[in-house]
Amino acid sequence: MQKTEEIGQNIVAGGVATNYHEAGQGFPVILIHGSGPGVSAWANWSRVIGYLAERLHVFAYDQVGFGYTSLPADGVFGLERWVAHLFAFMDAVQVQRAHLVGNSMGAAVALAAAVLHPERVERLVLMGPTGVRFPLTAGLDAVWGYTPDLEQMRQLLRLFVYHQELVNDDLVALRYRASIRPGIQEAFASMFPPPRQQGIDALAAYEDRLAEIQAPTLLIHGRDDRIIPLSTSLKLLHAINNVRLHVFGQCGHWTQIEYTHEFNRLVRDFLTEI
Repeated sequence: MQKTEEIGQNIVAGGVATNYHEAGQGFPVILIHGSGPGVSAWANWSRVIGYLAERLHVFAYDQVGFGYTSLPADGVFGLERWVAHLFAFMDAVQVQRAHLVGNSMGAAVALAAAVLHPERVERLVLMGPTGVRFPLTAGLDAVWGYTPDLEQMRQLLRLFVYHQELVNDDLVALRYRASIRPGIQEAFASMFPPPRQQGIDALAAYEDRLAEIQAPTLLIHGRDDRIIPLSTSLKLLHAINNVRLHVFGQCGHWTQIEYTHEFNRLVRDFLTEI
């Protein structure tokens, strides 16, 4: 296997060999990445882990079907499986209760976890979140419909950011290579097939129960997000009781990359406030 920073430690969680990164001490926080092609925990969270780890015990894992976590033999994916894998991972690393930070599709996983097992979730941070119903955007349709091609990857990554200079040749090559690893594209293509509105609705399976969530929640969204519209966070702002929302102008779907310092400070302050 090619050596890469994306490969961390490995642990079996629910029968799945799971790749993850761990740093710091203190109360546990689990970082849950999104569903873009070539994504991994490291790709999503490398700029976040060190800062949070100064005061928290950070875990960032590759969800089943992504990154360097092994692919399931049955090839079945979906919200139920991703939530089960989250809890299996928490059990494997012996974390009974944690903060959950969910990005995009990862936010739907975090929301479902908070509804199903509130005793295991202390606080929630949801960035550019799915988990509620919204009309399929052209951006998300393009992301979920990706087929491996270097130039297509470049165009996709440009959809994720407001500041286009962040999409450089190295980033494009990194994500493209990750998207063509054996079995990864086949798994990715099977997750959100057309009609892709069904994929959005499936991730919103617990929308009608969001008022049950008692965990204090921080929503973070880029005003100019072309993948997941700001309206999802506004919906969550009205659905969850103990909630606050921070919106970044001149920002797309990758808040943690476009505004790293502000994102890190917001999240760590929220998770460590008394």
